[in-house]
Amino acid sequence: MSDKKASEKELPIIQQTYDLIRWYVPVLNSLPRDHHFIIGDRIIRILYESLEQLIAARYSREKLPLLEKVNLNLELMRYQTRLLRDFKLMDYRRYGHVSGMINNIGRALGGWLYQQRGLSQ
Repeated sequence: MSDKKASEKELPIIQQTYDLIRWYVPVLNSLPRDHHFIIGDRIIRILYESLEQLIAARYSREKLPLLEKVNLNLELMRYQTRLLRDFKLMDYRRYGHVSGMINNIGRALGGWLYQQRGLSQ
């Protein structure tokens, strides 16, 4: 199956997270060595963990705990990304782009959380 066909069948939030990983990991891998191993690796770990949790939530009956963990991960990623900008390790253009991607995922996640919380009450 081609990448295009596979992405058409995927939940949008999963595809958005996949796209964020594809864009952000090369940026993080190009950080200076001391920052790459401290903050870059942390963000990369959170990215992959979030993708795994979203995929698990798609197939799980108990989605809410998984989605809440992704929500926490997004917040951690926002702060860590802001630190990269504040340390002048990321220019404002890249910061704006990645922040927009994270915020789009956050909006989709918020809708999914709202739906799941409504179902569980």
